[in-house]
Amino acid sequence: MRYSKLFGKTTKDAPHDADSANARLLTQGGFINQVTAGVYTYLPLGLRVLAKIKAIVRDEMDKLGAQEVLMPTLHPKQLYDATQRWEKIDVMFKLEGAGGKEYALSSTAEEVITPLVKAYAHSYRDFPVALYQIQDKFRNEPRAKSGLLRGREFSMKDLYSFHLTEADFLDFYEKAKAAYLAVYRRCGLDAIVAAASGGVFTEKNSHEFQVATPAGEDKIYIDRKTGEAMNKEIVPEADQENEEKYEIMKSIEVGNIFPLECRFSNAFDLKVPGPDGKLVDILMGCYGIGPSRVMGSIVEVHHDDRGMIWPKSVAPHHVHLVTLTGKDEEANGRIQESATSLVDELEDAGTEVLWDDREGVSAGEKFADADLIGIPLRLVISTKSLAEGSVEWKERYEQDARLVKLENVAEQIHEWLEAPERLTSH
Repeated sequence: MRYSKLFGKTTKDAPHDADSANARLLTQGGFINQVTAGVYTYLPLGLRVLAKIKAIVRDEMDKLGAQEVLMPTLHPKQLYDATQRWEKIDVMFKLEGAGGKEYALSSTAEEVITPLVKAYAHSYRDFPVALYQIQDKFRNEPRAKSGLLRGREFSMKDLYSFHLTEADFLDFYEKAKAAYLAVYRRCGLDAIVAAASGGVFTEKNSHEFQVATPAGEDKIYIDRKTGEAMNKEIVPEADQENEEKYEIMKSIEVGNIFPLECRFSNAFDLKVPGPDGKLVDILMGCYGIGPSRVMGSIVEVHHDDRGMIWPKSVAPHHVHLVTLTGKDEEANGRIQESATSLVDELEDAGTEVLWDDREGVSAGEKFADADLIGIPLRLVISTKSLAEGSVEWKERYEQDARLVKLENVAEQIHEWLEAPERLTSH
């Protein structure tokens, strides 16, 4: 992709309410554009990152044995009448359709997924069932803030599992926990599993996945004796400032999993005959990851004073190629020829390249834009580098560049892509 043709360029402007690093940097880097508070358009660079995060989520959910569906975002009121939640979900967007019928925009999916499973699973032989979707959700947050971390419209992967026995549910629950940790690890995040209260659904504990960062809006408490992590809601109020007992750190919640027991299956009369012919209650679990929230969290954790530092796995492109031309047309021709050849070679090998081919833009401005955008590897072709038959190679977290022979670049990039991540965290 040539940067000169890319829709959405870097800017010095940020939303007036950009109260977080991800809101500011993603906007200035040309990844997102704010439509209104908590609502964003994803520009080409941002959409590439979001798609890569979703692909990682899909891969781990598929490995878990879950199957993907896509449910509607428009939900009729009668589904919520069955669960008595029409008035209880205070962040739900509600609207009136033709004929005075009432609807809600999807803020969650229990009321749709449960009757869906009831329609297709009629015997104990049909269980367990695990279905997930990746879809935009809508929540009428009273104060949308922190960029992609708390929006009114956001991307969500919600997985629901259905089980005949407690043992089967608990087995799947632990496997889902491991799958979630794999998602975060692949996205460059070191997530901590923290115990949380069961909320309105169950008396049992649920679990959150938290990423420690000074920019976090949550707090996690790690018991210094047991190493157990928990969120603020289940720590005794008297102990919430007890730093002798707990290591207390700010964090961002990037996902949660919790048991639903029979709360929704009973509401929709989802029961099936067991092996003995007697009706069996169906146990449910819910597992949520917000890909857009993960994207914002990556920026909060991995950035410096110059811009973002994307992990290779989710970067919009693998390589940011910068060509530096001057007044010598013959030299410029050699630079252009070398860059075109290198881009073709790299893209043929599956390496994604963003080529800053802009003319009349200084080297300093191009380098500043490269740092802001945060693609993990920057290559520079200039008259100086070509005199050595080389390109300048600099990884985003490094301070200094080094020369790599042109004929070796593709091979070294292949090795670099296979190597473990090396990232700096804010």
